[in-house]
Amino acid sequence: MHQWAHTLFPICRSILGPGVRETLSFLQHQIPDLEVRRVKTGTQVFDWTIPKEWHVKEAYIADLDGNKVIDFVNSNLHLVGYSTAVNLTISRDNLLPHLYSLPNLPNAIPYVTSYYKERWGFCVSEQQMKEFVKNEYKVVIDSEFIDGELNYGELLIKGESDKEVLISTYICHPSMANNELSGPVVTTALAQLINDLKNRYYSYRVVFVPETIGSISFIHANIKKLKENVVAGFVLTCIGDERAYSYLSSRSENTLSDRVAKHVLFHHTQDNYKSYSFLDRGSDERQYCAPGVDLPICSIMRTKYGEYPEYHTSLDDLNLVTPDGLAGGLEVAYKSILLLEHNKYYKVSAYCEPQLGKRGLYPTLSKMDEDYADVRTLLNFIAYCDGKRDLISIAEKIGVDALSLIPTIQRLLNEGLLLMGNKEF
Repeated sequence: MHQWAHTLFPICRSILGPGVRETLSFLQHQIPDLEVRRVKTGTQVFDWTIPKEWHVKEAYIADLDGNKVIDFVNSNLHLVGYSTAVNLTISRDNLLPHLYSLPNLPNAIPYVTSYYKERWGFCVSEQQMKEFVKNEYKVVIDSEFIDGELNYGELLIKGESDKEVLISTYICHPSMANNELSGPVVTTALAQLINDLKNRYYSYRVVFVPETIGSISFIHANIKKLKENVVAGFVLTCIGDERAYSYLSSRSENTLSDRVAKHVLFHHTQDNYKSYSFLDRGSDERQYCAPGVDLPICSIMRTKYGEYPEYHTSLDDLNLVTPDGLAGGLEVAYKSILLLEHNKYYKVSAYCEPQLGKRGLYPTLSKMDEDYADVRTLLNFIAYCDGKRDLISIAEKIGVDALSLIPTIQRLLNEGLLLMGNKEF
């Protein structure tokens, strides 16, 4: 995953254009069944209109001797996203309002965009700001806006059921690692694991979208189907650093997705994860959980966007995102999928406690110095298998990780001691 991120890092992505298509082309090599959707410029998607594509050939600021002070070639964060074309000589005083820096992070280049209002600008570090000492500068931005298309990737991995789990991540930011690339690379690896998962019950719809306008376009094209079929889902973003694990709730707060994410994170981190309200939202859960859409989607992250100092700057790089950080994010995401798959309703088939000893599930010799914790867990699990509680409910009632019960469940099913269903008995 970290190598994938290295490959994708230099690409200049925005909400539309060649950077998105190049990113999707790379992802198709990892997941060949990924389909690229197209929505033409000018298309109305709910209250939004698909904008034009933005293409950049070069952008720089130079002194009048031709020495480049700032060059887009050195960092694609230097140019304000969707900057209009300019070619002019400008005084220092008139140039400064077009420069953006972060005084509190003197070595960081900020990430700034202006998608829906025409303007131009450059992003520089506070250290670079000090280099603007001459009276006049040459500013060149060779960019153009063309009628094109918004692109997003969509993958459907079929299961036994038509009911779906939606996995969403975004592909619209330039060279930033945690805020941009961690989501797509973890989601790609997760899609591979789901595809290899045998006996899938749910179908999985995985989308790689430009944030906001892309998710709105996807929902616009599929809203009826999504509302009918999606039973759970996750936005995966900022999921590659090593500082924290985080969860942001759906608007409804207690969907199946919320219950799964909280349970997995509680046990994966020994209850050391950060929980955020839907009031703290900032990614595509805003669209999936919007009134009238109302999909059961929450977010799983490592350190949440806006909660780490490198966020939306050039310091969000491949040193911040690590192989271990990505692996931890993938593990939590995959555990969430496994829990969804096993979160059934279970009912014990015998009246009273079944005799477990004759099935090798209970010690036949009782001694005071034995630790019967595993037996106690087994008996507690059986005691709550009344057909009215799902696996998460039982696991939380008896205080264990639901995933740890899966081998026990399989043994009880094999012994004919449990009935299993997808709804209450």
